[in-house]
Amino acid sequence: MKIAFYAPLKSPHHPVPSGDRLMARLLFAALERTGHQVDVVSELRTFIKEPLPEIYASLEDQANAERCRISALWQHDGTPDLWFSYHPYYKAPDLIGPTLAQSIGVPYVTAEASHSSRRNTGAWQQSQAQVLGAMEKAAVNICFTRRDHDGLVKASPTVRTAMLSPFLDSRTFLAIEPDPQPGRLMTVAMMRAGDKLDSYRMLAESLKMLSDTPWTLCVIGDGPCRAEVEAAFADCPSQRIEWHGEKRPDEIATLLSKGSVYVWPGCGEAYGLAYLEAQAAGLPVVAQSIAGVPEVVANGRTGILTPAGDIEAYAGAIRHLLTSDDTRASMSHSARQFVRDERSLSVAASRLDAILKQSIGNRS
Repeated sequence: MKIAFYAPLKSPHHPVPSGDRLMARLLFAALERTGHQVDVVSELRTFIKEPLPEIYASLEDQANAERCRISALWQHDGTPDLWFSYHPYYKAPDLIGPTLAQSIGVPYVTAEASHSSRRNTGAWQQSQAQVLGAMEKAAVNICFTRRDHDGLVKASPTVRTAMLSPFLDSRTFLAIEPDPQPGRLMTVAMMRAGDKLDSYRMLAESLKMLSDTPWTLCVIGDGPCRAEVEAAFADCPSQRIEWHGEKRPDEIATLLSKGSVYVWPGCGEAYGLAYLEAQAAGLPVVAQSIAGVPEVVANGRTGILTPAGDIEAYAGAIRHLLTSDDTRASMSHSARQFVRDERSLSVAASRLDAILKQSIGNRS
């Protein structure tokens, strides 16, 4: 099929790395892998920081201009067979695809769409209604987590859904044989306000409880809250923390291969592709059983998930993996196997292709 691909929150071409950009690129690659012709049809970012009327009006004007531009382009180059929208939600609604898809009579599909019932009133109501309306018209809404699936069905029981587990192009990580250094903890995350900063702070508090245990922490990442992150670790001995800043994927893979345990609490994580990267590199994970994290870490098999907000339990899980060589080695092997056999790009591409064929077939 000829697929029009659009990511209203962050285009695959966006210059700033993030999990959203990575997943957009992964979906693009998965679609191409099964023979589809995929084109990013718009770079319009509809991210709404504050739900102000003037912001909505400006985005609507921009979206209308994009619809006109794309329609003219299609008249010249031919229309697509499918519109694929990645990650529309109340802060980044798809203001282009639903109208265009309906106007030319092609299926509209979403992936990782989400609906928050808390946003059904007040200033966000307009964008919530736009997202819900698009999901109800979609041939299928592809969900990565049970949490998102349940949210969509609760919002509209007749909405059409399918499940696709979060996945990774893991070749770079699997290509390097693990060479874990004793006591070496690893974390990879952007340094920004909100859930990321909360996770850094929880990790720092947990490590303070392990002063009697040999460990070093390798931190990979950067961002506007670097000063706040460094302050959170101020009470930890400086020689125990390595600050590596932002790194390329191949550099991250090399660094991870030297680690023993991946530590990231995961406050509010939608799921976290970094967990899959770490497991592909052979690191068992210590995270919280929170939000979408259980979708990417198999508790007791590839890592340990602790109760949300329980810092003592989190510290205890890190201690256990640092001091139990057999458990750590077993989870390391299982982690690589899990990503290779269950969460690879090839597995996801086949599943995604089957979802699209089934959904479009059912529609017709």
